[in-house]
Amino acid sequence: MPQQNTVILIAGPTAVGKTAAAISLAKQFHTEIISADSRQCYREMNIGVARPSPEELLAIPHHFIASHTIHEEVNAGVFETYALEKAETLFKEHPIVVLTGGTGLYIKAFCDGIDEMPAIPSEIRKRIILSYEEKGLGWLQEQLMEKDPLFWKTAEQQNPQRLMRALEFIEAVGQSITLFRSGKKAERPFQVIKIGLEMQRDLLNTRINQRVDMMMQSGLLEETKQLFPLRQLNALQTVGYQELFDHLEDKTDLNRAIELIKQHTRQYAKRQMTWFKKDSSIHWVNAAVDIEDQIFSFLKPYNLFPV
Repeated sequence: MPQQNTVILIAGPTAVGKTAAAISLAKQFHTEIISADSRQCYREMNIGVARPSPEELLAIPHHFIASHTIHEEVNAGVFETYALEKAETLFKEHPIVVLTGGTGLYIKAFCDGIDEMPAIPSEIRKRIILSYEEKGLGWLQEQLMEKDPLFWKTAEQQNPQRLMRALEFIEAVGQSITLFRSGKKAERPFQVIKIGLEMQRDLLNTRINQRVDMMMQSGLLEETKQLFPLRQLNALQTVGYQELFDHLEDKTDLNRAIELIKQHTRQYAKRQMTWFKKDSSIHWVNAAVDIEDQIFSFLKPYNLFPV
């Protein structure tokens, strides 16, 4: 077994197969999984965030799944604290812990720490929130494209919470929020082995489209109707719900809303890959063929397996 505590990271874009790969790894090492997904942590959101199935959650204990309510503010700093404390607890029984997810900023916070940010005056924050509620996502996107093109290149462009954060930052500080990411890594008392799953874009796009269709068949519209009265909450400014909220407000028909979910999810997956590909320490495997064989072959030199 490893001489030091080890976190095995399984990262990659949405719909690439991270959950199945992480569960396979966790079974191999008789350990548990910490999720690094900024939306699966909300207990009120299930179908639209592709939460692991009840069977998958029973097979392996998962953490940061349905752990918070949409009324709480959850961000990278909250996740960093939660995940580090959970890892420390798990290491008491398991020398290896699996971390998996597609939220790049959360993964970075866990592995490397995040930079201290200047405080934002409350009046700027309130003004931007009011403007967004009045003028919508399109206005927010235009503001960022114009005022912070550096951030916009890799932004979650359908995520109003992240966009408002970047806009309030550049208006308050006068510089892009990306310039405050120093790249200085925090020291962690464990090693992190990073594995990324990827596949050809056309295949991934097909999987995304199929997943959205399955979500609709599983009751995503009904789930969205239940959440409709709370649609202004930050947690619900999320692909899959936003488009259906628009449908429920008669801004678009259902078929168009479904096509937009697919389109926005494909765009999000592309941005996820842009983020992860910047990390040269990630070992990439082809998720379309023999994922387990590729991962286990890569891990052998680390002497993680029982002798």
